[in-house]
Formats: sequence, structure tokens, C-alpha cells
Amino acid sequence: MELSELRQRIDNIDNELVKLFTERMGVSAQVAEAKRQTGKPVFDPSRERAIVKNLTENLDDEMANYVSVLYNSIFEISRARQNKLLSGDSKLALDIKEAKANTAEYFPAVAKVACQGVEGAYSQIACERLFRRPDISYAETFRDAFRMVADGECKYGVLPIENSLHGSVGEVYDLLKEFKNKIHIVRCIKIPIHHVLLGKKGTEISDIKEVYSHSQAIGQCSEFFRNHPEINVNVCKNTAMAAKMVSESTRCDVAAISSYDCAALYGLSVLEDDLQNSDNNHTRFICISKDLEIYPGSSKIAIMFTVPHRAGSLVSILSRFNVIGVNLSKLESRPIKGRDFEFMFYAEIESYGLSEDLISYLCELDNRPEEFVFLGNYIEI
Repeated sequence: MELSELRQRIDNIDNELVKLFTERMGVSAQVAEAKRQTGKPVFDPSRERAIVKNLTENLDDEMANYVSVLYNSIFEISRARQNKLLSGDSKLALDIKEAKANTAEYFPAVAKVACQGVEGAYSQIACERLFRRPDISYAETFRDAFRMVADGECKYGVLPIENSLHGSVGEVYDLLKEFKNKIHIVRCIKIPIHHVLLGKKGTEISDIKEVYSHSQAIGQCSEFFRNHPEINVNVCKNTAMAAKMVSESTRCDVAAISSYDCAALYGLSVLEDDLQNSDNNHTRFICISKDLEIYPGSSKIAIMFTVPHRAGSLVSILSRFNVIGVNLSKLESRPIKGRDFEFMFYAEIESYGLSEDLISYLCELDNRPEEFVFLGNYIEI
């Protein structure tokens, strides 16, 4: 038989498949309504297993596998349609609609803001680029900054979440999970980081025996320490705190990896500049708020979720974003404390506006039995 004839047969079969698939989806919609009335869940794994078993019991292994894959996809599509039909009045959809309606047109210029560290911290620099006149309250730890926002002591908080050289700030991701539904991301800013070695006036690098800094800064300057194996490294909570410690120390053989701003602020000398491994060193800072705020022009969405222990669960969730036509710019996994080998996934989605399809899918994820958190829809600058 000629190729053209074979293709015509496939076209005819495909036309019949589409008709039957459309009919099946129509019945699936009726099933959704029946489940609404009876309160039964959309996902019925025993029913799905029974269908696959019935369809494959007379097939050879190869074809049985193909049919199993096909019907798992059909089940996924059917569940998505049913969830969409049942999620029109979901709390998440209402929260997003309310936030968009109640958020001001412009990001505030003045606000009380929590930052971790002390005067001169990179979080302060990020804060002053986000707000024209911030009233900054310094927190000792990242957790304290989250708590100050969650408790209403500060309207906003500014915290580092990721560095281009040294990766993610794991503690901040863990706190986003811990404070889920109490904290939302409302802005994001990326700033260049230039680390310098600060010591007391008159000190030379050859005098230095110990260096203090934050673990992220130390990691970003690893090449410097490889070239100076004689220097001991001490981790502290913040680069500005490190500079303050050196300025208050009676020793002349200690130094800090910090910023140019901290040199002037704490009366220290720059012993060496641009210590970072690469000039392309940037840190992203998130601005958090207790309230969900969605400003005009917001183009990024952040979510956190877990997946069931089934083969293909993560791929199934991620592939739906492709179908909707949005791109995932980041996917990060974090272990869940107290649960062996279970992970919470953090994802960032690029989307200019929250389309109805995207809101519907987010609501579908929110309605699953697994954990899901909508962290925010925001602008990154």
C-alpha cells in the first residue's frame, strides 16, 4: 500500500478518535457535575486502574504499555477539565481577583521595612532601591524578618533569595514554606554584588589571619581563599555585621568580606576589591508582605507545591504549564523537615498577566490533596 494511502487511513482514524474523545470529554463533564452533587473527589485511582486493566488484559506487553501511557494522559486531561469545572468559585481565584482589584496602581515610595543584618547590609541596599524613603527595622535573623512582617510590625521585608554564583539561599526558601499563607512575594529586585576585603587602617593583606563574612559571600569568593590558604574563615550572619565586628575588634589581624558602603560606614580600609569569583555576580532579593498585592505589569508568579509518590507526577504538573503557554524560569526543590526523602518544589513562572487558563490551573493545583502555596504575582526589576 502506498504511503499516501496509509496516511489517509491514519487521517480517517484520527477523525474518529477526535469525535470519540470529544464525546468522552462531554460525559466527563457530566461526571464532574455528579461529583459536585455527591461530594466525591475528582481523582479516583481505583477507577482509573480498573479501566486500564480492562483495556489491556488481552493485549501483548508492548501494546499494553502504549495503551497505559495513552489512558494515563487521557485521565490527566479529564481530571483537569473536571477540576476546572468545579473550581470556578475557589478561594484562590477569589483572593487573586480581590488582590488585583485592591492593590494600588504604584508600588509605595514610603514604608516600614524589615531587613536582616545591620546598617550597610546588602539587603539595605536592595531596600533603598525598591523604596525611595524606607523606614528600615533591622532583624537579627531571616526568621526574625519574616516574623516582623507576619506579625504586622513592618509592612514589608526585603531578603536575599538567590545569587548568580553561589545559588539559592536555602533558609529563605524554607521560611517561605514555614510562613505559607502568612507571607506573599510582592516585588523582586536584582542587584550587582561587589565584595571587598575590609581591615583596619594601616593593615596589609599579609597581616590578616582571619576573615569574617556571610556563608554566601565566602562561597562567592572561594578563589580568593584558595590563593590564601593561610587565612582562616569564620561565618557570621551578615556581611555588614562582619564589617562591624572587625571595626569593634581590638585585633589588627582580622578582616571582613563586605561592601564599599561598609568601608566608609565603619571606618575601615579596602585591602582588596572585587574579591568575587566573577564580575557577573548578582543577588536577587524578594520583597515580602503579609497581604497579597498584585501590581499592574506583574510578570512573574511564584508557587510552592508537593507531588504524590507516583511515577511521572512532577512531569505531569510541569507539562500542563507548557500546554497553557507559560514558561517556568526556575524550579527548586527543598527537603521537607521531618519527612524522609520528601520535597517541596518552588517554581517561578513567567506570565504577563494571569490568564483565565492559568488561574484555573493554579486553582486546580490548590484543590489537590497535596500541598500547594500561591506565593505571589509580582514585578522583577
